[in-house]
Amino acid sequence: MFIGIDHGTAAMRFASGTGRFKLTREEATGFTAADLGQLCPPDDIEGIALSYSMGDNFSKISNIKKIKNRGIVSREGAGKHIGGGTRVFDEIKKSGIPTVVIPGLHRGSPTDPRFKAYSHQSSPEKIGIAFEVCHDLGDDIVVSDASSNTVTLLISAGKLIGAFDACIFAPGSRHGALDVDAIRRVDAGECTANEAFQQAGVNYTLPEEDNLRIRTVAMFSAMECAALLLLNPRARVALAGSLAPLIAPEVESLLDTDVAVYDEWCASRGLARIAHDVFSGADEILGLGVDL
Repeated sequence: MFIGIDHGTAAMRFASGTGRFKLTREEATGFTAADLGQLCPPDDIEGIALSYSMGDNFSKISNIKKIKNRGIVSREGAGKHIGGGTRVFDEIKKSGIPTVVIPGLHRGSPTDPRFKAYSHQSSPEKIGIAFEVCHDLGDDIVVSDASSNTVTLLISAGKLIGAFDACIFAPGSRHGALDVDAIRRVDAGECTANEAFQQAGVNYTLPEEDNLRIRTVAMFSAMECAALLLLNPRARVALAGSLAPLIAPEVESLLDTDVAVYDEWCASRGLARIAHDVFSGADEILGLGVDL
């Protein structure tokens, strides 16, 4: 049995080929490896693929024993810090179960160098999403994960080409890019940059009436997809995340193409699939090397 663990903004999601469960980030502060028994007997676990935070201090899918500082440059920066993800990482490492940690996409990643104009492109769980979607739709895809934040990735010929991270382009429900007003508030000392990032989503910047928030996420998600389709016009388009079913009709209309829709479990299922392939001998996943 292989398990994928998705470190999401609001929850930790755990999936195998046959089961799944999730914990809020707060609930995850009490996690132990025995909780994996909800999926299968712990002795039946052959391997785990784990995502944690930004995954920005390594660039290969790596054995958890080789990862320093849990795979991140710093805990400071964009994101909400609760401790659930840290607890899960440490308990999995302590368990001795064979585990790989998935990197995020950043300047050290084998993506198109033009995307490295920005230091960070995608957090690690999006790699699980991309792998799951490629399994279904083929080696040329654009996938936009829309939930608390919105991140969109391009895969061409089975390789990760690049991505737009949440703080660069499209807003989600909670997070978004820092605009002029946000920069002014940071400069005035009214909030930190991280606090501004966590209040830049449509739930904070737009009223609820006329379904405006969902329509806005749909428009910007479609714009990210359209931008990446410039680099691969033949790519198929997919949406994932909690907002995917809500924005799909408008994204299809804006892009004038069919859009595949995936649910909130896409990342953890894809990570479980990565674990299976890595522990079965794969030496690369979507162009990312493997270091066991």
